[in-house]
Amino acid sequence: MRILTLFVLLTTVTLGGCVSQGDYDLLQADRDKLKADLASTSTRLSAESSARQRTQAELDKLIAERDRIQQALTAMTDERTKLSMSVEEMKKAMQELSARKAEADRRIGEFRALVDRFKTLIDAGKLGVKIVEGRMVVVLATDILFPSGSALLSKDGKGAIGEVAAVLKDIPDRRFQIEGHTDDVPIKGHAFYATNWELAAARAINVVKALVDGQMPPERLSAASYSQFKPAQANDTKEGKAANRRIEIVLVPDLSSLPGFEELQKAAR
Repeated sequence: MRILTLFVLLTTVTLGGCVSQGDYDLLQADRDKLKADLASTSTRLSAESSARQRTQAELDKLIAERDRIQQALTAMTDERTKLSMSVEEMKKAMQELSARKAEADRRIGEFRALVDRFKTLIDAGKLGVKIVEGRMVVVLATDILFPSGSALLSKDGKGAIGEVAAVLKDIPDRRFQIEGHTDDVPIKGHAFYATNWELAAARAINVVKALVDGQMPPERLSAASYSQFKPAQANDTKEGKAANRRIEIVLVPDLSSLPGFEELQKAAR
């Protein structure tokens, strides 16, 4: 309304020219004040607009920072979960390694003890103690135990098996498998043994009987034949053939002492 009044008065002055000097000065003063108000309003609006822009910019920065922090927290949570899992897996792996080391230490100790038990017979050249495919094995040459082509123990053979029985019977809670082996020379026209399978099997069974005669519990003994199919050496030399004609007394591994045995039993049920 004030602007309209001022416009009418100014128009009247322009058109009629009949306004007094006092009125003119008053109108001029109002115009100047109006211009000043307009300028002030424009400045204020401009300032408010700038403030709103700054506020929005700050808000955008805060939102971006919030999102960054949230992402960092999520990543930390995920990493903590992974780390927790890694720690548990590491603990489990360490426990398994410790169990395996303990089992290995136990078996090494057992092997050394077995060698000590048989030291006299080893020094006399009557037998050897070896690790074969992870199993402890007492090896006796059949040339010492049996006549050629026979499964009947010789006098010296019976004596050797008797000495072995005296040692083995004092090893508690262990089972033994007696394995017969031959060289690759085929049997021809033998009255009792058609092949090396039969000869090796008969020799293993007769060693089992001799061990039982030496006071070993029969429930801890078994017999097996490998014929010529598990040679210790190549059969292309006289020495190799002699090494392959042998009786092996295998200490059957106690699976219950191995790591993971309980889990294996549960899985088999």
